[in-house]
Parts: sequence; structure tokens; C-alpha cells
Amino acid sequence: MRLAIHFPNFTLPGGAAALAPTLAATAKTAEDAGCSAFTLMDHWFQMEYFATAEEPMLEGYTSLGFLAGQTQRITLGLLVTGVTYRHPGLLAKTVATLDVLSSGRAQLGIGAAWYEREHLGLGVPFPSTAERFERLEETLQICRQMWSDDDGPYEGRHYQLAETVCSPRPLQQPSPRILIGGSGEKKTLRLVARYADACNLFATDPAEVAHKLEVLARHCDTENRDPRDIERTIIWSVGDPLDDRDGFLADMERYAELGIDQVWVGARAADPAGWVAELAGWAVPKLQEL
Repeated sequence: MRLAIHFPNFTLPGGAAALAPTLAATAKTAEDAGCSAFTLMDHWFQMEYFATAEEPMLEGYTSLGFLAGQTQRITLGLLVTGVTYRHPGLLAKTVATLDVLSSGRAQLGIGAAWYEREHLGLGVPFPSTAERFERLEETLQICRQMWSDDDGPYEGRHYQLAETVCSPRPLQQPSPRILIGGSGEKKTLRLVARYADACNLFATDPAEVAHKLEVLARHCDTENRDPRDIERTIIWSVGDPLDDRDGFLADMERYAELGIDQVWVGARAADPAGWVAELAGWAVPKLQEL
């Protein structure tokens, strides 16, 4: 199992002026310590259940472009992009640009979006759940097409593109990896089976995750796809692993037995680089043994 770092908190000592050096130091520390990926959220307002909407929040892809120049090996992405935030043609171009400038380290994490307040606040349309999932499927199709040899038109219900030109192409072949976040059994996991290279589930309970993986396997059967071709990842939000190292390891052992390949842990400390150094120095070798 691999350790990935998620950076959700921008309310840090030093204010806005400290964000760039703190973010860079944390990503570099994660890379040097052997972590596999470094991700940010894709929001315009801070999530209300995490803090308050008025707390600092950096735009995701601008921040990843900055980190591409600060790191050399670690995978970079958002956990996850909301499908409503960017037109799919521009999203595909943005991720391709990140992949080129990071020497092939971009990952597209994507989901159906949920945070209505930030949409209303900034005047961005927030359609119904059903429509957001329709748009998510079309966006996945458009990204796949733009990163392929097919630069012809795309005609969907919600999106129409006269040309799907994307030059330069991503360096990763056949394309950057696509991770779909969420665990909805009827729609989200079906889209994972049909389009994604990876899924991301909330690590609520091993039994619940096992059930979601069984649902995913059934969708893979329907799509005539081997579920072993899909990377299985979780995001851990139960608490700070440093507060109960043995408990964290015991839980990760149970998830590893389910076939989980990677766990994301969120850095929430006032000194996120120091926190990552302490966690990764201990957890990376332990997780690699699972």
C-alpha cells in the first residue's frame, strides 16, 4: 500500500504570504519521504463542515502548476475536480498542460460536484444531481477523446465541440490517469467501471468499503472489464494517524486485505511539512509491507 498526502487546509500561520512556501515545502517533503501522490481540493470556498466558507482557499489547477515546478517525481492532482467547475474541453487542456509541465505526473481526479453554496456565490450554474452525472459522463468521454488521436467533433446532450484538438498531447500514454471520486453504487461506481483508471472511496469502515468494491466488481462484469485493472484508493478522515499509530496500521492492514492500493491522509497541522515528515517517515515503510 502507498501513502498519498492531501492538503485541505489553507488557514495557516503567516497568512496568505506564507501559503506558497508552506505548500511547496509540504509537497517536497512528501516527495522526499516516498509518498506517491500530492493532492489539493478543487473548491472556490472552503468546505463548511471543515471550517467556514470564508477561510482561505486556493484555486486548484493554478496551485498544481506551481507545485509542478517545485517537485520532480510525485503525482499531482485534485481530489477531486467538480464536473461543473470547468468546461470539459478546457479541463482536458488544463490537465494536459499540467502533465506536460510536470514531465508526465498529472492525474485527473473528478466527481459530480456537490457544494452548492460556492456555485451560487460565484454565479456558476449548479444543475440537478441527475444532470451533473450526465455531464460527468460526457466530460469523461471528451477528455478521453481529446487525449487520443481523434480530434474530430464531439456531439453530446450537454456539450458540443467542433474540434477536440489538444496540442501538445499529455506526455503520459495513452493518457493521464483518471480517478473518479465517490461511492454512489448506481451511477458513480458504474462510471468508474466504464471510464476510470482508479476509484477513491471514503474509508468509513472496511466492511462498507468491501461492499462498495463488490458493487464495482459487478459493474465491471457488465462492462466486460477486469476490476483488477482499476486502482483502488481510499481517503482517511477518521483522525490523525500520529495519535494512534497502531490503530491506523491495523485499519490499513484490513484495507490492504481488500486490495486497497493507496491511502490519502489529510495534512491539517499548523506545520504541515513537519507533520508530513513525521507521518511519512514512519508510515511509508510500514504501508509498503502490507
